[in-house]
Amino acid sequence: MIDMYINFMTDENKNIDISYWLLLTTFLVALMIIVGGLTRLTNSGLSITNWELFSGILPPLSLNDWKQLFSLYQQIPEYNLVNSSMTLEQFKVIYWWEYIHRLLGRIVGLFYIIPLIYFTYKKKINKNSLISFYLIFFLIFFQGTIGWYMVKSGLSERTDFSHYRLALHLTLAFVIFILLLWNYLKYINHEDFNFYRKLPLYLPIIFIFCILLQITIGAFVSGLDAGQIYQSWPLMDKSYFPDDSNIKNLFSLNFFDTPSLVQFIHRNMAYLILLIFFIIATIIFRNNDFIYMRKTILLVFVSLFLQIVLGILTVISGTQIILASMHHSNVKCNFKPLNQNKMQFKGTIPM
Repeated sequence: MIDMYINFMTDENKNIDISYWLLLTTFLVALMIIVGGLTRLTNSGLSITNWELFSGILPPLSLNDWKQLFSLYQQIPEYNLVNSSMTLEQFKVIYWWEYIHRLLGRIVGLFYIIPLIYFTYKKKINKNSLISFYLIFFLIFFQGTIGWYMVKSGLSERTDFSHYRLALHLTLAFVIFILLLWNYLKYINHEDFNFYRKLPLYLPIIFIFCILLQITIGAFVSGLDAGQIYQSWPLMDKSYFPDDSNIKNLFSLNFFDTPSLVQFIHRNMAYLILLIFFIIATIIFRNNDFIYMRKTILLVFVSLFLQIVLGILTVISGTQIILASMHHSNVKCNFKPLNQNKMQFKGTIPM
C-alpha cells in the first residue's frame, strides 16, 4: 500500500490536472481554428463590424437587435459592392458563424487564464514552465487583438480583409496550438521528453518551420481566393508555371499579392515538405535506434498524404466548402500523431 501511494504521488500524477487543462485548451484552440476556417470559407468574417469584449458576449435577442446589426453591416463595402441583395435571414447565417468564432475566443481565454492563476497561486507549476505558460496567455490575448486588426482592414475601403493580416492571424493560432500541445506532452512525459541525440536536430526543425510557412502561404491562398483560379492538377492549366505570370515575379516584393504565384508556391511547398519528410523517415527506418518511432512516422505520413490529397481535391472541385474545411482542419493532424509513443519511449520529437 505504501508503494502504491508513493507511485500515485509521483510528479506525473501530481501534474495530471495541469495536463488535462492543457489538453482541453489545445482542443478548444483546434476547434476555434476549424470554426475560423469555416467562417472564412462562408465569407462571414465581416458580419460583425464592431468589437465589444463584454457586451458582445450576448447574441441578438430581438428583431430590433438583428435589424440594428444588419444596418451596421450595410454600411461597409462588402455589403454595398458584393452582398447588396442580401436579406436579413441570409445575414443571420454569416453572423452566427462569426459570433461563434468570437465566442470560442472568449471561452479559450477564460478557460486558460483562470486555471493558470489558480495553478500559479497553488505553486503547482514549476518555474521553467511558468514563463512558457504566461507567454501562451500573452499570445492568446494578442491573437484576439490581431483578429480585430484583421477584421478592421475590411470595414472601410476593401470588400474583404487583408490577406497579410489573415496570414498573421492563422499562423499565430497554429503557434499557440503547437505551444499548448508541446507543453501538454512535456507534462505527461516530463522526464523523458528530450530531443533525439542521433537524429539531426535541424531536420525536425526545418520540417516544422516548413509546415508553419505552408500554413502562412495557405492563408494567403485563402485571403486572395487563389485556389479558384487554376482548378487543375498536377499542372496549372496545362503548364507547370502559371501562364499569367513570369518566373521573375517570384523575386519581386509584391509576389504575395499575385494569386497565381501564391497558389504555385503553395503547391510546390507541399512537395518540399513531403521530400523533407521522406528524408527523416529514411533515417528513422534505417536506424534501429528509432525502431519505436516507426509507427509514429507512418501515422504522420498518412496525415501528410491525406492533407495533400485534400488540397488537390479542393483545387479540382473549385474550392468546395466541405473539402476546403477538411483541408484546413487536417493541418493540425500533422502534429498530433507525434505523441503516440509518449508514455513508452524516451525522447519524443516535439513537432
